[in-house]
Amino acid sequence: MDWLLFVFLGVIVITVVLIFLTLGSLVSLGDERKKFIKMRAQSYAFSVVIALLLIEIGQNLYLSFFSSGYSGGINPYIFLVVVSIVYLITLLVYKKKYGD
Repeated sequence: MDWLLFVFLGVIVITVVLIFLTLGSLVSLGDERKKFIKMRAQSYAFSVVIALLLIEIGQNLYLSFFSSGYSGGINPYIFLVVVSIVYLITLLVYKKKYGD
């Protein structure tokens, strides 16, 4: 179990470093384009967060009404890894699409 924690921490650290490197490379772009790229990536990542939360709510409602089970909630490590990877990928895609 400890190795799984190290894998998740490693993935989080790598994605955070890559996000900061990508945001640092946006400095060469114009101010409006940089804001636009960050805003688009943030809005897409936010929509993914909302979708994940709605799926979790639906799963909890289904389990509580139609069966006697309990899902246990969202695992915060997996949630953080998914959101950070989605943000990194969308940031890279929008940088390539709208950048130089």
